[in-house]
Amino acid sequence: MIELIQFPWSPFCIVQRRILEYGRIPHKITNIPSAERSLVWRLTRERYYHVPVVRDGKNLIFETGENSQVIAKYLNEKFQLALFPEEFRGLQNILWQHIENEIEVPCFKLNDISWKEMVAKADQLPFLRHKERKFGRGCIDQWRADQKKLLQELADKLDPFEQMLSHKPFLLDQQARFVDFDLFGMLSNFLYSGHYKLPAAHSCLNDWFGRMSNIKLPGSKLTREKLRP
Repeated sequence: MIELIQFPWSPFCIVQRRILEYGRIPHKITNIPSAERSLVWRLTRERYYHVPVVRDGKNLIFETGENSQVIAKYLNEKFQLALFPEEFRGLQNILWQHIENEIEVPCFKLNDISWKEMVAKADQLPFLRHKERKFGRGCIDQWRADQKKLLQELADKLDPFEQMLSHKPFLLDQQARFVDFDLFGMLSNFLYSGHYKLPAAHSCLNDWFGRMSNIKLPGSKLTREKLRP
């Protein structure tokens, strides 16, 4: 059985989790604290400390670069999910880099404003230390002060995706491809705290998000087991 090692609100973990659910792939989830990566470090033999990581029997799958998509491509090939059709190869590469930079940044900042609601008290100090070492002291307070600006920035950056969805059900064609799951992960991270909604003016995007939340490949009922951290 596939094991997904993650923390729940990570946009990149949400991408892989939704792919597993979409493919009706039996899997289990191991949650780790967002600032504690010793399990990942040990499993990868000190080669990697990010999430997500997928364990499939003796195979351990993790990303090899910022734009590698090793995990999604592994799941796609093993379970024949048709997420990376050859005709969209270059286009998807361009789009997912845009999504994971331009869309992910305002999404995670807006979600992190509510970090105390998501992070267990025992893990709050390492979480804050990690954020401030990466983005500077007082970064979360600054994001909170910039909240309205960040919301408008996100709405503006979602305009092209609204246009793409105006004449088709998914970003590229009639079927969900990898970039659909990628964008879904970033936006699910934005929505995770429960304090936001997608821009009401983006009606096509709202409809698409509803489809992406529930769509599954035809097949047997998904079996899912959750492991305690």
